[in-house]
Amino acid sequence: MFQASFFQRASSRLATPAAAVVATAMATNYYSAEDVVGGGVGADNNNSKVALCDTNGDKKDGSVLGMLNDIQNKVESIQQTLGAADASNATYKSATKTDAKKKPGIDVVLGSQWGDEGKGKLVDMLSQEYDVCARVAGGSNAGHTIVVDGKKYKFHLLPSGILNQDATCIVGNGVVVHLPSFLKEIDGLTKSGINSEGRILLSDRAHMVFDFHQMVDGLNENKLGRNKIGTTKKGIGPAYASKISRNGIRIGDLKNMDFFEMRFRELTSAHMRAFPGLEIDVEGQLEYYRSIAPQIAAMTTDTIEYTNEAYDTGKKILIEGANATMLDIDFGTYPYVTSSNPSIGSVLTGLGVSPRKIHGIYGTTKAYCTRVGEGPFPTELERDVPGSIGEHLGVVGAEWGTTTGRSRRVGWLDIPQMKYSTLINGFTSLNLTKLDVLTGLAEVKIGRAYKHEGKILNTMPSCLKTMSEIEVIYETTPGWSEDISKARNFEDLPVNAQRYVLRVQELLGVPIRWIGCGANRLDMIDRGEGWDLASKEDGEQ
Repeated sequence: MFQASFFQRASSRLATPAAAVVATAMATNYYSAEDVVGGGVGADNNNSKVALCDTNGDKKDGSVLGMLNDIQNKVESIQQTLGAADASNATYKSATKTDAKKKPGIDVVLGSQWGDEGKGKLVDMLSQEYDVCARVAGGSNAGHTIVVDGKKYKFHLLPSGILNQDATCIVGNGVVVHLPSFLKEIDGLTKSGINSEGRILLSDRAHMVFDFHQMVDGLNENKLGRNKIGTTKKGIGPAYASKISRNGIRIGDLKNMDFFEMRFRELTSAHMRAFPGLEIDVEGQLEYYRSIAPQIAAMTTDTIEYTNEAYDTGKKILIEGANATMLDIDFGTYPYVTSSNPSIGSVLTGLGVSPRKIHGIYGTTKAYCTRVGEGPFPTELERDVPGSIGEHLGVVGAEWGTTTGRSRRVGWLDIPQMKYSTLINGFTSLNLTKLDVLTGLAEVKIGRAYKHEGKILNTMPSCLKTMSEIEVIYETTPGWSEDISKARNFEDLPVNAQRYVLRVQELLGVPIRWIGCGANRLDMIDRGEGWDLASKEDGEQ
């Protein structure tokens, strides 16, 4: 059920003791999905109340803090009748709007599953209000697709926020950059009518991915045979290996071509010795990098200094996570992971900012689950069976990788995995994407718990053998058939869709603020700041 602490903290915002007591009572008794929609899972839909209304029939704010606000108003009315009202009792305002003064800070959008959750769409929407957008980890192995007026934009290295003409976009020091792909991406934007000149900054400390890194990536994957990782073969792992081996080359090195050439010859020689048969056109590559050096130098800067100065001057900063927590080199399903840390820690190490500057942390999760490549996937469904639920999720959800074009594996939403991701990242709210893909299913399942050798597991196992032996305990919720692509408010959703969202929210104990209802840019419900714990904390300052 929805965490009691959420209500207890919310009650502290109420101006009157009486209203706070009511809120505390709600915390004590919890607040379930059936309390909000009128009936539990499988309840009679005809008896369900989709939206609360006041006496004159107007719809009331259905968020938690909105309901507390309603309680506050009623208490104030009673106090005024009794002559006990005080000006200090009228200070509380609902946080479902932008009433509270937003605390300065860096907001972060992260993937909470195995990637491809739809982070870019949220970043694109949020970035319209931000001055700076940044990538902090990974490389061109990431892929974010944005649909604007029916046109698709695919990003691999650039932050999706580049579509905001007023935003400056940073590629931080934690990113590994394949410059040919980077320049190709910029060229594609220019051809699409997006002017990025002067709005892209490359960290001088970011490491470079070379063509030979990509060749080595392919060689390493092929050597693994049946035990392959499922890498994108974009050279990300070998580039990070060069970084850790301390013979990597950084973007800033291009400012001194003599130094760059010396380092490049040393690095290529080391790779050709390590991989007999590997052929590298050293002279051709050096000629290419000499030709692009002035263009890259114009974009290169100390992004650590830039970001912290932007923060100090009150600019709004948004971080776009790449990949996802379950692909984290430390926290993911190792060894079937990426070579970086696409969890909250990468914001600090990949951008050079203090943890005290982090504000909102927004976890993105599909209403179901997918992953690309090999590795454990406890709630996986068969995708290749005609007429199956797996086929439905794969086809209706258009589940093919943005970067590789590979078909994604599909399955039900995995609550234990999501709780683990929430524990690591400390999400202040969630972005639930692709709810529309579940439309048309008679029933929808949720992977509620893991069982191993007869015992319920309290955490995500690190051992792959244990993962392979897990039994998933499911609960079933009724489906819906109504089109939800035009829904713009939570109350616009079919009752069973509302129940599904609220049940997921209960199980995770984190408010769901955004709900994706379709592929287009505007096909999203924003329930407001009352469903963001970071905004609630602002009101307590």
